[in-house]
Amino acid sequence: MEFNNEFILGCSAIGAGIAVISGIGTGIGQGNAAGMAAQAVSRNPSLKSDITSTMLLGQAVAETTGLYGLLVAMLLMFVQPLVP
Repeated sequence: MEFNNEFILGCSAIGAGIAVISGIGTGIGQGNAAGMAAQAVSRNPSLKSDITSTMLLGQAVAETTGLYGLLVAMLLMFVQPLVP
């Protein structure tokens, strides 16, 4: 079975769109972490620096999912090895 260029480019665009959807989960996770950190600081203000550093570390880990999704989308859009 042989595919033409338009079909391959269309499937690459659809795959890139699906890959970028991972940013939704990243945004929800980071918002949840920031909200919980704000609650924790309001309960115990003396631990603000520890809570903030832990929150930032967690958000950096959560952000990697969104960055991987963006990387996959860019690869699908601009590096097309299947196009003859």
